[in-house]
Amino acid sequence: MKLEHRVIIVTGAGQGMGQATVAACVAAGAHVCGLDLNPAGLDALSAQFGDRFSGYQCDISDSAAVSDVFAQIHTQHGHIDGLVNNAGVGSLDEFTTTPDEHWAKVIGVNLTGAFYCARTACQYMVAQQSGAVVNISSTAAYTGEGPSHYCAAKAGLVGMSRSMARELASANVRVNVVIPGPTNTPMMEGIPEEWMEQMIAGIPLGRMGEPVDIANMVVFLLSDASAFSTGQNFTVNGGSAFI
Repeated sequence: MKLEHRVIIVTGAGQGMGQATVAACVAAGAHVCGLDLNPAGLDALSAQFGDRFSGYQCDISDSAAVSDVFAQIHTQHGHIDGLVNNAGVGSLDEFTTTPDEHWAKVIGVNLTGAFYCARTACQYMVAQQSGAVVNISSTAAYTGEGPSHYCAAKAGLVGMSRSMARELASANVRVNVVIPGPTNTPMMEGIPEEWMEQMIAGIPLGRMGEPVDIANMVVFLLSDASAFSTGQNFTVNGGSAFI
């Protein structure tokens, strides 16, 4: 699975699955442009990967900011070959007491922000008649095991991806979804220990997923090894759910 001479944009690049995805894409030969709100995470990646990585501080829930950053990337490199919509936020809220601002933030980053990035990237991809988009959803989109705003956003990504795949196939732009199960990322740090124990007990392979497990699937979907796959869901969850 090779990505030589390709420019890949990864959102939420500064930690967790995003950080692992950057490393996997660089190892496969790509130049990676990482977007994150956290400059420290981007600086660490720049120090690790040198001129194979470019970092951009960006709030993906801001449409204008996304357009500006993608224009910078395209101007610098001349093409955008892949997008990984990985950025995500969460909040532990019960449905009947979910504050409006929590709902707006989770939907705004996890779904609307992914839309802004995908829409902008695909404008360049359609013009060059090639590209691949990987949207990171969650098993929670299907099981409902999570706060309502998070489940709604991740389910929305699946529907958006199917529509994108049908519409963009004629331009040789592929769109697929990776659906992780419980994975050891910073977002999981606030989960109560008893919840974690219950999650692991429900995983047939007997462990949490690691960010590299997700990153390896993402590289496959960005590469020509998956050239005949579009509009599909690829589940990486240790057998915890059959989707």
